[in-house]
Formats: sequence, C-alpha cells, structure tokens
Amino acid sequence: MAAEVEKKPVSMIDPSQLLRPEPTFNDKPIDAFRDYSVDDTDPIKERVRRTYYLMHSNVTVDLVKQKREKWLKFNHFKATVKDALIKLNELVDESDPDTDLPNIVHAFQTAERIREDHPDEDWFHLTGLIHDLGKVMAFYDEPQWCVVGDTFPVGCKWADSIVYGPESFKDNPDTYNPKYNTKYGMYKPHCGIDNLLMSWSHDEYLYQFLLHNKSTIPEKGLYMIRYHSFYPWHAGGDYRHLSNEKDEEILKWVTEFNKYDLYTKSEKVPDIEALWPYYEKLIEKYIPGICEW
Repeated sequence: MAAEVEKKPVSMIDPSQLLRPEPTFNDKPIDAFRDYSVDDTDPIKERVRRTYYLMHSNVTVDLVKQKREKWLKFNHFKATVKDALIKLNELVDESDPDTDLPNIVHAFQTAERIREDHPDEDWFHLTGLIHDLGKVMAFYDEPQWCVVGDTFPVGCKWADSIVYGPESFKDNPDTYNPKYNTKYGMYKPHCGIDNLLMSWSHDEYLYQFLLHNKSTIPEKGLYMIRYHSFYPWHAGGDYRHLSNEKDEEILKWVTEFNKYDLYTKSEKVPDIEALWPYYEKLIEKYIPGICEW
C-alpha cells in the first residue's frame, strides 16, 4: 500500500531561482534578481554552485533511467492535489529571496498573476498553482540536485548555456562516452524535444504524474510544466538542432508561463484561504480526487 505523505521537513535550495546567466534576463532591473556569481566566501553562492556541480557530475543517461523506473511507478503515496500543495509548504526553500514567505505563497502569486492577465483560461491558473508540485519527491530522500534547478537533455553534448557550463560536467562519465558526447549523441537531427531524455527533476515528474492520473489540463499547460526549467533551450537558445516545428509552439507557451514563474514578486500576499474555493474547483475540474504519486 502506498505510504501517506511523511511529516519530514526538508531544506531545499532551488538554484534555478537564483542564477540566470542567459542574455534574455540581462535587462531585468537590478532589484529583481539576486547576484549569484561565484564567490568562495559567500555560503549561499557556494551552496548553489555545489548543488549544480553535484547535479552535473551525477546526472547520466543511466541515472535518469533509474529515476524514471523509481518514480514512474507512482507508488510512493496517495493524496489529493490540495493536500500535496499544503505538504509542499513544509519545504524550507533556502533559495527563495523572500525566505519568510511559505512556498504556497509563490504558488498562489504565480497563479493569481496569470489569472489577472488570462482571466478566461482557468487551466492556466491551475498550471501556475501546481507547477512546482513535483518537488514532493524531496520528502522521499531524493537529493535536491535531482529535484530542483535547471534541466537539460542527457545523451548528447552539454550545451554552453547550461549553468556553470560544460566544465561543471568534468566528473560526469557521460562526458567521455563517445555515444553521448557529440552534438547529436543518441538523437536524430530535429527529433523534437519530446524525444529527448531530460535530466530528472520536478518538471518531468509532475508532467508524468499528470498523465498517469489522467489530468485534463490542455497539452500546452502540460508542456509549460514539463519544460519550465529547461532554460538552456527556452532562454539560452541551445538545442535548436534537436527541436522541430512543433517545439516552436511549445516555446511560445513556456516563455509565456515563465513571465509569471521567474521571480514572481508582489508586496501583496494573496488571501490564500479566500482563494482556495476557486482553485479547489479547478483541481476538481482538471485533476480530481485522490491521486497516485
């Protein structure tokens, strides 16, 4: 029988929220982004770098296959989406610039900002609310470098725009595997990002979770969730030799979503209790009942 969600606080840093090297973000105001350049004397910056180096040293084709085998059985626990959202609130995310605000505040801020701009697209509101829900893996001893941070495909040459660059993969065995270390690696030209084996993360897990539990969120919402951390592609401009025409549409959706996800800042904290009835109706509409995680 699947276990209940465990009562175990997790300290988790999400480096994808801290370090944005892509030119796309160069014109952001200085107060919108924290400076996470390399600094040996700064414990936060070192923690970010350590997280990424662990990720880049350990995430291989074989490891991703192992994680998919482990998590895509969906036998870890059973819970409603609302209960999982509340549980996620117990994560201590040391990467959040507003560390005194619970994670659920960011979820509601993201959803509400989307709702303001897209009032008639309720599936988009729900997508904003649940987009980080895959981080529940952290309650089951999954290391944070397999849960948070930017994503990238395995099985081909590491892109220059990946955070910390190809040098950070020097201890990864796939770096030296001729099957995987060429431009195309194990893929065909323009095979489509759907056919890439992505590094394991909360993005891919939540996407697969929604498919497994027969969510009716439209395809564009599922892709927003699946690729919102794939910054080397949607912000860095890499992997165009593997993408296809459909991916150009997906790129538009992901870029639109990330306007709301990346550094959602608002002085106004949403009245979460007042908003729950609206979002509970959306959960019931698109991903109802007790789900398998």
